[in-house]
Amino acid sequence: MADYTTIFFIAIAVNVLFTLRSSDYWNKFCGRPVSEGEKTNNADEVARHSALLRKYLCVYLLATLSDWLQGPYVYALYDAYGYSQHDIAVLFVAGFGSSMVFGSFIGGMADWGGRRRFIIIFAIIYAASCVTKHFKDFNILMLGRLLGGVATSLLFSVFEAWLIRSHADAKLGKSFLSKSFAYAQYGNSIIAIIAGLIANKAASATEMASGGELVYFGGYLNPFDMSLGALVLCGVFAALLWEENYGEQSSGSDDSNTAKSNHWYDGLKNAYTVTIRSRDIFLCGIISSLFEGSMYIFVFMWTPALKTDSSVELPFGLIFSTFMVSCMAGSSLFSILVNQGHKVEFLAVGVFGVAALSMMLVTLGSTDTLSYTGMLFFELCVGMYFPIMGTMKGTIVPEDKRAAIYNLYRIPLNFIVLFSLLTDLTPTISFGLNSGMLVVATLLQMILMKRRLQGQQSSGEDEAAGQEKEAEALLPKEEAV
Repeated sequence: MADYTTIFFIAIAVNVLFTLRSSDYWNKFCGRPVSEGEKTNNADEVARHSALLRKYLCVYLLATLSDWLQGPYVYALYDAYGYSQHDIAVLFVAGFGSSMVFGSFIGGMADWGGRRRFIIIFAIIYAASCVTKHFKDFNILMLGRLLGGVATSLLFSVFEAWLIRSHADAKLGKSFLSKSFAYAQYGNSIIAIIAGLIANKAASATEMASGGELVYFGGYLNPFDMSLGALVLCGVFAALLWEENYGEQSSGSDDSNTAKSNHWYDGLKNAYTVTIRSRDIFLCGIISSLFEGSMYIFVFMWTPALKTDSSVELPFGLIFSTFMVSCMAGSSLFSILVNQGHKVEFLAVGVFGVAALSMMLVTLGSTDTLSYTGMLFFELCVGMYFPIMGTMKGTIVPEDKRAAIYNLYRIPLNFIVLFSLLTDLTPTISFGLNSGMLVVATLLQMILMKRRLQGQQSSGEDEAAGQEKEAEALLPKEEAV
């Protein structure tokens, strides 16, 4: 068996090193000297970015806390209620199916209805889902799964859409957006560890007891009650701290194609049309679905992959914490590389390639230690992926249809997840499938990178030609000749 304790401390050391290297303190004392003018400009931008980031993380991390508190105990709760594995599978499929069906149009509604408003709606819907967990009734639990699917779609689209628009409103550059996504992913990993520890204590604090014929309290329900509290705070803070923003109308768009559409389904229809017609937007969606699909399959399969000997009890809490520390290291590594001037499109190719190799190592590893090492490298790639993809989508996806397109991206992702849930694949086959998807994602990202770099180059040439014409127009005719 792998030495999980030693590997955990190695991961901690690597994370501390990367975090220190990516910090502002390192740049302050070990970076290049800057002029007084740069200091003044940077100080102004840093102050605006810090204020925006504090507002965002205060709400976003409460939302992710509510999600992490619930995650480990959904299956355990259904099992404690006495439902069969088939019934539990039906409930899980319903949740992902709800996210795929309802999420496809709810993002468009957020674009014209207001992102902050729909974040408050997210908190209400997810809180209602938590309440349904107290009832030992299959239909009520099914309703909770449907509500949870809608809430998940909002969590993974509207928060990000609000952040990107707020950066534009604050006139902050692309580098600050990358920093925001890196901080968010780093904070999310910390919250995951904290939530796991809190939920474990809460679930074991009391026994689950009946409060009536169908209603139960305590035990595995305690984490859901804590999640409900986090969601109430999330909604309240969003209402108090955040400004409302909408999908900005694109220049030259007609009245029927604006962010504030006449019908609730117009956002979905317009987002679909734009996605199909734009090769960059389409490629970005397929790539994100392939990577995140492999991530979900990994979440389902890492436990049976490591538990090859049923007589040995694995330290699941320590393993999960090591995964999250690896994610944190990935976020810090992303910040280091971006600060050095590497383009996110180029970094994405490397991340997808390393992730594919990591899954191959998990699949073909001859020992638990090799397989576990592959898993940790994959988690490091996950930590880099979210700020990379967040930054790329921020520049590729049009603002007026952002949340709608983000939810369209989740349709193929949910197909992948449903496939993994409805088929009885072994861990080896599942990780082999992951490796194949990540190889495809790497190739598609190379195509997207080439297209993006060519587009930037042609834009730069057009801008230079325009500036040259303007300069010639200012010269006397004899001199211009």
